[in-house]
Amino acid sequence: MHDARTVGPPSMLRLAAASLAGTAIEFYDFFVYGTAAALVLGPLFFPTFSPVAGTLAAFGTFGVGFVARPLGSILFGHFGDRRGRRPVLVASLLLTGASTVAVGCVPSYGSIGVAAPVLLLMLRFLQGLGLGGEWGGAVLLTAEHAPAGRRGLWSSFPQIGPAVGFLLANGVMLALSATLTDAQFAQWGWRVPFWVAGALALGGLWLRSSLVESPRFLEIDDHARVPLAEVVRDHWRLVLLTAGALSVGYAIFYAVTTWSLAYGTERLGVGRTEMLACIMAAVVVKGSLTPLVALLSDRYGRRPLCLLGCAAAALWMFPMVGLLATGAPLLMFLGFLGALLAFVTMFAVLGAYLPELYEPRVRCTGAAVGYNLGGVLGGALTPIVATALAEHGGHVPWGVGAYLTGVALFSLGCFALLPETRPVRLAVPEPATG
Repeated sequence: MHDARTVGPPSMLRLAAASLAGTAIEFYDFFVYGTAAALVLGPLFFPTFSPVAGTLAAFGTFGVGFVARPLGSILFGHFGDRRGRRPVLVASLLLTGASTVAVGCVPSYGSIGVAAPVLLLMLRFLQGLGLGGEWGGAVLLTAEHAPAGRRGLWSSFPQIGPAVGFLLANGVMLALSATLTDAQFAQWGWRVPFWVAGALALGGLWLRSSLVESPRFLEIDDHARVPLAEVVRDHWRLVLLTAGALSVGYAIFYAVTTWSLAYGTERLGVGRTEMLACIMAAVVVKGSLTPLVALLSDRYGRRPLCLLGCAAAALWMFPMVGLLATGAPLLMFLGFLGALLAFVTMFAVLGAYLPELYEPRVRCTGAAVGYNLGGVLGGALTPIVATALAEHGGHVPWGVGAYLTGVALFSLGCFALLPETRPVRLAVPEPATG
């Protein structure tokens, strides 16, 4: 039966497109830092370190953004559950955009000494804080407008945002890398993508100015006074399971897009342009398949696809590392593609799955905290651990494959303990009558 409080396809398309655009812009901000960390930030901001130690230090500042994301989900989730989903989208976009532009203005270590990496660390923290609020607001606004039978499909649009943001970030980096000399790129070229973030943020704010508040939020009569307290008291097991379940997705994505970029250019001697092209091609396929996988979840359920993706990831990590070690562009692309297909089988459905797991009054906080804690477990640690393992490995970094396989098996166990949710209605339950 059609729910009168859902909106029709034309309105849903506009809403989903605005959510996708905003998410893409915020993830552009986040990813452009990861690419810069892999390529240039080590020598510029940690010049007294050895090349490997400098890369590890740059990835350390990269990881700070992930640590800040759960804090951002708590902060913005509080207001999302108390004041509405829409204000969160505006505030998070402003914070992330401003801090990203500022990163492009930080002088190098050679100009201001130790203040340079300190400023970098602070701005990366603010980036993560803003992104921690973005995902919950964008996904919930879409999911809570969507009809139950197509919630997976519509909620997948914000999930395409990370792929679009990654392609934008690396497309700009690729263009600069191909047109500038190494000296020009290191001197000023790497800063351009950070400055571009300012114009993108303004465009995102314009797109989001026309969004309306979620009807599900407006139905809630008794808002949680302290959403985080309720989540910790009543949903702590669910938060930990979702964080553990999602850690493999983050580990895969950042192993492919961040660690492998540094490994390929530094250890294998593959050019920046070739590495970026291989990774971007795999991300294009991943992003294109997101709506299709999400549509399958509307028919077959969220949890079965998540279990399938985890199992595929566990089986593919060693082949991916072996293909990467060849340094051959086509083989590296195939390795990355297999990993990202496993990734998308899980993450395409999360826009619908996580909101369905949490009750409405704490949904913004609970879903976002679980999602971003998974980022700490999988995204923050993977480039650092993988770089350290590869440094002490042989020609083929099998230790990285073992680490990623272990994360996949851990996540598989967590997904197995989560319930199926499809299809459920996200409205507030009717009050009991005597």
